[in-house]
Amino acid sequence: MSLFWRIFSLNAAGLVVAAALLLGPVTVSTPVRRGEAVVVLGGLVLLLVANALVLRVGLVPLQRLGRAMAAADLLRPGVRAPVSGPSETAALITTYNTMLDRLEAERATGAAHALSAQERERHRIARELHDEVGQTLTAVLLQLKRVADRAPQELREEVGQAQEATRAGLDEIRRIARRLRPGVLEELGLSSALRSLAAEFTTHGLTVRHHVGGDLPRLTEESELVVYRVAQEGLTNTARHSAADRAEVRLQPVEGGVELLVRDNGKGLGGAPDGAGIQGMRERALLVGAVFSVGPGPGRGTDVRLRIPAPAGVR
Repeated sequence: MSLFWRIFSLNAAGLVVAAALLLGPVTVSTPVRRGEAVVVLGGLVLLLVANALVLRVGLVPLQRLGRAMAAADLLRPGVRAPVSGPSETAALITTYNTMLDRLEAERATGAAHALSAQERERHRIARELHDEVGQTLTAVLLQLKRVADRAPQELREEVGQAQEATRAGLDEIRRIARRLRPGVLEELGLSSALRSLAAEFTTHGLTVRHHVGGDLPRLTEESELVVYRVAQEGLTNTARHSAADRAEVRLQPVEGGVELLVRDNGKGLGGAPDGAGIQGMRERALLVGAVFSVGPGPGRGTDVRLRIPAPAGVR
């Protein structure tokens, strides 16, 4: 029964009873006697309590819907408000859940286009850095070498410093280009790419270990790129914010797919809200239907987990 008919039926029943009493042998004296006042007040209280119960029960699903709407997050899909209550409320909740389905699908499609455009732009910038800036710096380095060979003795030290600065800039340009465009992923595969990533982030203050399990199911190119980018962003956050001295990157098979784990022994999240890096990892996970989570590690530190289902029919 709809909420309207519940309230209408209850009020109609109360009014019918009141009219029957007025038309029947029951009378109210003037002045009102104590027993008559008790009966009238008792009937009024019962009618009010019944109205309150009907409204309370009927509005509970709307309260649940309000809490679900306040907690809705398109980056954590699949959470829906339970459909219950009177017909109007159930129809409203069903419409809200349908709207969430549409919004999540539209967001996933939009994020896929945006991240695809981002990857193309990364490739373009990496290619220009490598082909244009890298070649220019290489030419400058060769020219400085010829100048150093011809320079007088008192200028050779300064020319040598210019050579070292140019060489360091060239190495930095190549490093940036490699991070923008993971050529090792395309050429040697995901396992070698993760090994290279761990070596790249291993510095004097941070040691990164990597482990890739055997018998991994084959993943699509999009899934491999998502795994690589999530591992890259996780290690970037570790190096910049965690104050950790140890980290590990682990890729292992799980039931129905593979799981990536990026773990560090740093200071942890500390209740901080998700930043742009974590939001980006969540969006990438949505592209391939993966489950992404970030939380405290064992003892202390942070665990970043990405579980990707294996494609149907792929072994």
